[in-house]
Amino acid sequence: MTDPSRITQLLQRHDPQSAAELLPLVYDQLCVLARARIARERPGQTLQPTALVHEAYVRISGESGPQWDGRRHFFKAAAEAMRRILIEQARRKSSLKGGGAFEKNDVACDELAIEPPDDKVLQIEEALVSLEAADPRAREIVNLRYFTGLTTEETAEALGISASTVVREWRFIRAFLTDALGSAGPN
Repeated sequence: MTDPSRITQLLQRHDPQSAAELLPLVYDQLCVLARARIARERPGQTLQPTALVHEAYVRISGESGPQWDGRRHFFKAAAEAMRRILIEQARRKSSLKGGGAFEKNDVACDELAIEPPDDKVLQIEEALVSLEAADPRAREIVNLRYFTGLTTEETAEALGISASTVVREWRFIRAFLTDALGSAGPN
């Protein structure tokens, strides 16, 4: 297990060397979170968890070196980056150039099963814009819980709030999103 205080120290240094030291310490944790998030995607997902982690890390580390204010800021940035990557991929796949509403099917199958297009990520993004306008911290909780798969305790630690507050707010968020999305809200 990685020492959380070492991660916090590296996050607060704000230099390129700290970014190089940080990635190996958080890589396994980010991969676990990415695998959990990718597992929620529909079958046929082409994005691999390691690619999601690498792309998110490249985005949050930037050209000028990381500027994180601790674990909360780091995991918030990672969650946001993963969410944006998944949204971009969903938009790319649903575009006409990317095949539009057509779905790839395995021709070797005896019986072709056609699933309806999965617009869940895009629908959730629209609902999250409404949620963020009402409660920005609720949006952060969704990013950490849903898009990166953090547990209640990990989310509480990342946000600097109690686990009971996360549980209470997660109930509200689920009700809000269930109302906004019908039955397509996050689990």
